[in-house]
Amino acid sequence: MSIVLILFAFFIGSLPFGLYIAKTFRNIDPRKDGSCNTGATNVARLCGTRYGIAVLVLDVLKGAIPVIMANIWGAGWILLSIIMLGAVLGHVYSPFLNWKGGKAVATTIGVFLAASFWPALFAVAACAAVIALSGYVSLGSLTFAVCLPLFSLLSGNIHLLPVATILMVLMFWRHRENIQRLARGEEKPWRTKKSNQD
Repeated sequence: MSIVLILFAFFIGSLPFGLYIAKTFRNIDPRKDGSCNTGATNVARLCGTRYGIAVLVLDVLKGAIPVIMANIWGAGWILLSIIMLGAVLGHVYSPFLNWKGGKAVATTIGVFLAASFWPALFAVAACAAVIALSGYVSLGSLTFAVCLPLFSLLSGNIHLLPVATILMVLMFWRHRENIQRLARGEEKPWRTKKSNQD
């Protein structure tokens, strides 16, 4: 059963909802336009805010669902951590996208909301605050990445610290180009112009 849960986590994590929604409703391939990413931010920019929100919700759910299933099954923390990693790695290295994928944030939100709700919620709140103040989604995402292990530690969830730290490193790696653009002052803010597709 453990192997089944891990494989299911990777499979559901690998489903590229951003591509499916953009192609179905707007006939746009987000891999070929904007930031060339299938995540919620790029889909929102290309297709409209409501489509980006739909992608965000689905990407969060595909992280939460396998963790909820593992909790129901009574998985220990080691297995749970592997399942959490499996879902996020499926999102980042999807076989449906030639082993490419998203930047790990939304699915990480999902796995942690299901595994440790309050630390994850506070990390999401910090992310949202930084985005609102700065206008940069990437900066908010990096804030979330740093807050996740910090809040896990402060809340006493030491068992989640290893997976939180691994996912923080993964999120920084996936945002390495954003970090370079932020350093050069070339990163695009969330809204560069008003979309007429909302």
